[in-house]
Amino acid sequence: MKKILCILFVLLSAAIAGGADLTGQEILERVDGNYVAENRKITSTMIVRGRRGTRTIQSRSWVQGVEKAFSEYLSPPREAGTKMLKLKDELWIYSPDSDRTIKIAGHMLRRSLMGSDISYEDFMEDPKLSNLYEATILGEETIMGRPTVILGLTAKKDGLAYESRKLWVDRERFLPLREERYAKGGKLLKTYEILEVFQVEDRWYPKRSIFKDALASGDGTENIVDSIEFDVDIPESVFSKASLR
Repeated sequence: MKKILCILFVLLSAAIAGGADLTGQEILERVDGNYVAENRKITSTMIVRGRRGTRTIQSRSWVQGVEKAFSEYLSPPREAGTKMLKLKDELWIYSPDSDRTIKIAGHMLRRSLMGSDISYEDFMEDPKLSNLYEATILGEETIMGRPTVILGLTAKKDGLAYESRKLWVDRERFLPLREERYAKGGKLLKTYEILEVFQVEDRWYPKRSIFKDALASGDGTENIVDSIEFDVDIPESVFSKASLR
């Protein structure tokens, strides 16, 4: 029995050491592995806590890889029926009130999404951070009782919404429990914090999180994942402009 326990201890130590030996870029790729899938379907609730009060918005989204996404807003009645379609670097929104489809581009991408702390630009961003940033390890810190490794991210190309980022990544689950996003001059623009996580098959995913615009008043936008399914079958017709109407 002692021999077996000794072997298990050695194996466990080796696994921990292996995780500790990961480079910053390899850790970032593990983070991407939790978020990115071939296909996924999500129902979520967004609670916007702005200076004029609190609004709760529910939506359902279908996502294919990193280039296609279709979202439909379910409530409240004022927002119900609004739809968004992302195809690579293009975004369209359909409004049932006006019965019009509008393409969001240029400076309009910096506007708030449904009055939240999230911009259309944030919505359009490639969710695979390792495609956009080079990561280096800055240190370690304990967040919410969890050991994390601190990553510094530097943009690989010009024109990104955030020139640099700082992530506190859970060493075991590879989720960024805290994040700070910066402008080119080093000014803090947005913060992100995971409040609760859950496991979906072999992935860890944020259950509740807070996104905060550092330049705006209010208490941030909370996002709650009500349900999520990975690797589901999604008809290709979903990702078409015809689906908006």
